[in-house]
Amino acid sequence: MSTTTENKFQEIISHAKEYGFVFQSSEIYDGLSAVYDYGPYGSELKKNIRDYWWKSMTQMHENIVGLDAAIFMHPLTWKASGHVDNFSDPMIDNKDSNKRYRVDHLIEGLADTLREEGKKEEATALINKMDQLLAAEDFIALKELLISNNIKCAISGTANWTDIRQFNLMFSTEMGSVAEEANTIYLRPETAQGIFVNFLNVQKTARMKIPFGIAQTGKAFRNEIVARQFIFRMREFEQMEMQFFVRPGTQKEWYEYWKEARLQWHLSLGLPAEKYRYHDHVKLAHYADAALDIEYEFPFGFKEVEGIHSRTDFDLKNHQLLSGKKMQYFDNDIDPATNKPYGNYIPYVVETSIGLDRMFLLILSHSFAEEKWTKEDGKEDSRVVLRIPAKIAPLKLAILPLVKKDGLPEIAREIMNDCKGSFRCFYEEKDTIGKRYRRMDAIGTPFCITIDHQTKEDQTVTIRYRDTMQQERIPLAQVKEKVLAATL
Repeated sequence: MSTTTENKFQEIISHAKEYGFVFQSSEIYDGLSAVYDYGPYGSELKKNIRDYWWKSMTQMHENIVGLDAAIFMHPLTWKASGHVDNFSDPMIDNKDSNKRYRVDHLIEGLADTLREEGKKEEATALINKMDQLLAAEDFIALKELLISNNIKCAISGTANWTDIRQFNLMFSTEMGSVAEEANTIYLRPETAQGIFVNFLNVQKTARMKIPFGIAQTGKAFRNEIVARQFIFRMREFEQMEMQFFVRPGTQKEWYEYWKEARLQWHLSLGLPAEKYRYHDHVKLAHYADAALDIEYEFPFGFKEVEGIHSRTDFDLKNHQLLSGKKMQYFDNDIDPATNKPYGNYIPYVVETSIGLDRMFLLILSHSFAEEKWTKEDGKEDSRVVLRIPAKIAPLKLAILPLVKKDGLPEIAREIMNDCKGSFRCFYEEKDTIGKRYRRMDAIGTPFCITIDHQTKEDQTVTIRYRDTMQQERIPLAQVKEKVLAATL
């Protein structure tokens, strides 16, 4: 990461705290590593992103329904899913600093440096080599790759590495009132398994016919050893997942469909296409026959924000095997090859999985800007603005009476009462109108209206547009309509 992008990222982090978006968890006790709290405007933005995703999945698709499964699940769930045996990352320790690293993060860090130096081909070759060795689980050669490229610990400055070993990422706890009788259970590392174990419950009660999907949002937990880059990689995070159940043999077709559909969802927020790219997995997860990441160019480089996975019938088949309960679907559509119903089968699954916290950081990264300009009188002016898409902005409208007298606050309150049932509004009387505008820019409010003495005469207000700072007079009666048109 270059100095410029590093500075911008640090400015985004500082801005997020100063303006009530994200706080370090337990900050008064010096914080808890890789755990964060969302403040007044952060919680609103996070909710709006979640709601926008939920609407696009469930309301806009007749064949996708929702679920809210519990975080705690029977421990055999994670045996069936493969997480007990396979959910781990290759880690390495530096013997001099006792600092533990994820091996892929060390190599990716060097690749980022090479790109900044203009050595893009070397960086690509390094990443390709790493992917091949990870896919083969050749940890001896992977360690040699570290040593041959002189990759050192940032703390000790040495390359005195231990052997590479796998580290399971699941948090475990105990369930039971008496410790001796307690059973070990896990905090879920993903939300998908709650969907799989409820597959038939949902299919039957919602009367769904294949192909159909089940959507869910919720918390997941991973014991990340190397948690970094602010809220990008955390130990407690939120996922927005949809599992789409399809007829075996059609999964690649649906994989291609959801690959494109999910990218279009991102672009529907007005985000620039050139900031996105697909990255096909070289090493496939134990459950997949195809997988890719939708990556976004954060200030610290292209990183995954969403995954599309063709999970085959792995999950349902294993849950059927371990539970002894049938997870089959009866398909009475006619198979043209046999002219008979398709009959019973275990469906295949195409998964879309997006990190809500990563999407939140994506929005902040895209929206944050520092602007400076020269005014007509020759004086310099500046502002910090968050150009958050109006659809998901924490506040939609700021209502600002010019002064705290002459009946202006009363008119402003009438507007507030009329609008607050339709979208999130903010009312403020304190400070000059210029300072109030700047505060609204900093938290991403797309519209401000000022109620002044002219309002009393002709029932018009001044509306100010965040992105252009332009102002115009509009009839008071048009305020709600204009904001709704931009934010729905």
